[in-house]
Amino acid sequence: MDKIAFLFSGQGDQYPGMGKELCVRYGAAARVFELCDSIRPGTGAQCFEGTEEELKETKNTQPCLFAMELAAAAVLMDKGIRPAAVAGFSLGEVVAATAAGLFDAGTGFRLVCRRGELMQREAEKYDTAMAAVVKLTPEKVEEICGKYPGIYPVNFNCPGQITVSGLADRMPAFAADVKAAGGRAVPLKVKGAFHSPFMKEAASAFAGELAKVCGRDSQNAEQSRVAAKPDGKESAAPSDGTVQPEIVIYSNVTAKPYTDDIAELLSTQICSPVRWEKLIRNMIAAGVDTFVEIGPGKTLTNMMKKIDAQVKVCCVAELSSVWTTLGVE
Repeated sequence: MDKIAFLFSGQGDQYPGMGKELCVRYGAAARVFELCDSIRPGTGAQCFEGTEEELKETKNTQPCLFAMELAAAAVLMDKGIRPAAVAGFSLGEVVAATAAGLFDAGTGFRLVCRRGELMQREAEKYDTAMAAVVKLTPEKVEEICGKYPGIYPVNFNCPGQITVSGLADRMPAFAADVKAAGGRAVPLKVKGAFHSPFMKEAASAFAGELAKVCGRDSQNAEQSRVAAKPDGKESAAPSDGTVQPEIVIYSNVTAKPYTDDIAELLSTQICSPVRWEKLIRNMIAAGVDTFVEIGPGKTLTNMMKKIDAQVKVCCVAELSSVWTTLGVE
């Protein structure tokens, strides 16, 4: 029997209209959007009708992607598809944490809204950008970054693809050096130097937000005792106020399953590299053989094919492929 993992995507694949078909076709998805709209009015409208430029704004991108991705996960769970493990790329890790039962849907959404605000605030302090470097080894990318103070290798995605963050005015010269070394630097559709030291203040502030909902001293511990999950079921939290995941969740920072350091891992990843290739390899080593990308695009699916072409992979951007791969009608 297949051992399934859900992979929740990060910023970059967003587009106007994402999630609309899910919302129209599936009640489970519609209920997630209704919840998100009750907390942040207009979220559904931004997903369905917002402009591409509007959706590029981090304060909008993150809550909109969270809503779309959790809605898609709710549809899969409603169909009886329950993952053995989950992981999320950057903001997708907050969705993964919610799907895994660390937060109820409302708490997870409020957290991601705040995360987007904090990261946009830091992004607006500096003129920064991100680019995906292809066809070079991690060592070569790190070597070239070393020539440019303010440019950092941040996302180790898959063989031959490393994302860098840094000062926008240094990116052209950096890209020229990448080209001279036989690679190519492709600008990303994000505004900010995410997962780099430029995000340290956002990470620190987000740690404070997480402290309110995680751990023994949480003010919301009693409210979290019975939390509605994306599949509509309820679960009890431990009496000491800590919350344990119902599904194994892997960390961007360590590439390993979470232990009891939820707030530290989710806050630190904002200013730390995403070790995605290693994370996926660890999931495969643990027996996962089927991966479902949950998001509006196919970025993670394409990475998976480069990491291990032997595993099964499908994405909700092509929902019929999910039903075919998993044998669901």
